[in-house]
Amino acid sequence: MDVRFTLSRTGFAMNVDLQLPDKGVTALFGPSGCGKTTFLRVVAGLERCLDSEIRVGDEIWQSGAIWRPPHQRPLGYVFQQPTLFTHLSVRQNLQYGARRVRHPLSGDEQAKVLALLGLEPLLDRAPTGLSGGEQQRVAIARALFTRPRLLLLDEPLAALDDARKHDILGYLARVRTDMNVPMLFVSHSRDEVARLADYLVLMDQGHITAHGPVTELFSRLDLALAREPDTGVVLETQVTGHDPAYGLTQLAFPGGTLLVPDGRHQDGQSVRVQIQARDVSLSLDPPGRTSILNILPVTIDTLQAESPAQVLVRLRAGDTPLLARLSRRSADALNLEPGQAAFAQVKAVAVLA
Repeated sequence: MDVRFTLSRTGFAMNVDLQLPDKGVTALFGPSGCGKTTFLRVVAGLERCLDSEIRVGDEIWQSGAIWRPPHQRPLGYVFQQPTLFTHLSVRQNLQYGARRVRHPLSGDEQAKVLALLGLEPLLDRAPTGLSGGEQQRVAIARALFTRPRLLLLDEPLAALDDARKHDILGYLARVRTDMNVPMLFVSHSRDEVARLADYLVLMDQGHITAHGPVTELFSRLDLALAREPDTGVVLETQVTGHDPAYGLTQLAFPGGTLLVPDGRHQDGQSVRVQIQARDVSLSLDPPGRTSILNILPVTIDTLQAESPAQVLVRLRAGDTPLLARLSRRSADALNLEPGQAAFAQVKAVAVLA
């Protein structure tokens, strides 16, 4: 997907020139007012720019004299609010979306979407009787029923509480895995991006400050992400075993293995995890008797002072980056330096998928 445009308003300007993946979830991430929603509106054709090119797969949506209006662009758009028709049932809301396009999903494909989003029990209910999370799942399904080439999600979790956000992220992860629909996902939540996104576009005041795979950008010390209190890395792992006596699952990644308290996943299943820098400590000697279950041989890659009191250390477990946030006193006492061998003690792992 190619997105190129220039947009100017009083006190605000955007200049975007990106080639984005044609599959998976691309997250637009940044503070409020940085241009994330404007980016989506340009892609959807709701903001017209004279100098622009939008290409999705083999289709040109706008370039030079070519301009496809929003209703002729095969996309689905999910807003912060579900915007369902309250006088129609869930089933009728879904069919409304399907009837407005030439080639909606087939009956079997619609059934698959309903199963993925857990909507079968809700089909005959009115939207007013649904929770906010249920309404948003209906809005996502309605967008998917139109067989979009691209799904746009503009902070679809913003109006939900934490429990419902967690639920919807799980459903979106299933859609990402089981349906071949690329998504542009707007968020200012690091946790949402860590759980769902494959590719990340960082934005600030209308500018693209960095873009690339989530696993790479989360580990870079030169980005603002590294200065956040909950900074950490995202790892793609695979289930390789279980310890039912202690309720633990073993996850393998190129840099080693992790034990996590999670029994929901099957052998061979891909699992995404997040390791925050504050949950990683370092030892220069092999740890002896310790309560820490996850100890990984690492090489110190880079040290960066965050403040007079703290240092952020980038590590390598094989070729996999990790981050550790240490007190400067501890870093000085260990005399840490790049290239040094050490052992990372991972105190907690958040299972994201």
